[in-house]
Amino acid sequence: MIPHERSLVEKYKDRPFAIVGVNTDAKKDGYAKEALEHKVTWRNAWTGSPENELSRRFRVRGYPTVLLLDGTGKIREKWLGAPTPKALEKAIEELLAEFGESAK
Repeated sequence: MIPHERSLVEKYKDRPFAIVGVNTDAKKDGYAKEALEHKVTWRNAWTGSPENELSRRFRVRGYPTVLLLDGTGKIREKWLGAPTPKALEKAIEELLAEFGESAK
């Protein structure tokens, strides 16, 4: 998903959009190394375990889980497994349009 996430960061850079990654790997150094190797530039957090507050709060049951939240923090879409790029972008565009952010 990282190449597509990178393209989303670029595509929506001037719009109210952000990606936040959460990594639950046990070892932080492996996570940090992979983030550097894959040139991850967006916000990321490392929890050290799948048993963490974020996973409980958002009821994550498997990985990857992709959540699309609106500006209030409400979950608008949830995918267990990677959504197709087309499905994800469609959901993002619909949410931005709902909040008055027409395609630019």
